[in-house]
Amino acid sequence: MLAIVDYKAGNLTSVQLAFGALGCDTTVTSDPAEIRAAERVVFPGVGAAGSAMSHLDALGLAPALRDVTARGTPFLGICLGTQILFDASEEDGGTVTLGLLPGRAVRFRPSDRRDKVPQIGWNQVKASRPHPLLAGIADESEFYFVHSYYPAPADPCLTLGTTCYAGVTFSSMVVRGNVAATQFHPEKSGRIGLRLLDNFLRWTPDT
Repeated sequence: MLAIVDYKAGNLTSVQLAFGALGCDTTVTSDPAEIRAAERVVFPGVGAAGSAMSHLDALGLAPALRDVTARGTPFLGICLGTQILFDASEEDGGTVTLGLLPGRAVRFRPSDRRDKVPQIGWNQVKASRPHPLLAGIADESEFYFVHSYYPAPADPCLTLGTTCYAGVTFSSMVVRGNVAATQFHPEKSGRIGLRLLDNFLRWTPDT
């Protein structure tokens, strides 16, 4: 079973429908026991880091997420669910986040007023290296983004894909061991996004 984490900050319906289109049974849950028991975990998010962390703490989900990632369960973060995998976010005056990956989430500060924040729309993802999650996806394919903050990993080796916006080349896809995450929304990215989600369902991490 694939568990989609419900922490009151997720784009849950779109994510569930996307996996349903791939024939995958899912459960949307805020139950830590169900998350620990899942064969795969997806951690989506929309909203702000501070409120998301408050919900995670109130629901007792932070320890469950740390447990499944430490155990080697294939794990996918999406959008805000990517940013709060890191140590901290600049959002909400500075928020301590889950610390599953080294680094932080940083706000876009464009010098060109034509670069609107948040970034909303399609943009290219350039692969940093081959990976099973990118199988069958042409390099520099376009995915759908909605975000004002972006991941800044402390370790460049975490970066699997990069995107350019507002004068910044940022990590739009990261991976370490069994933990992968996308700043873009694969569930809103049409055929290419479904291919990435299907790759996730087939992915067997080395660790």
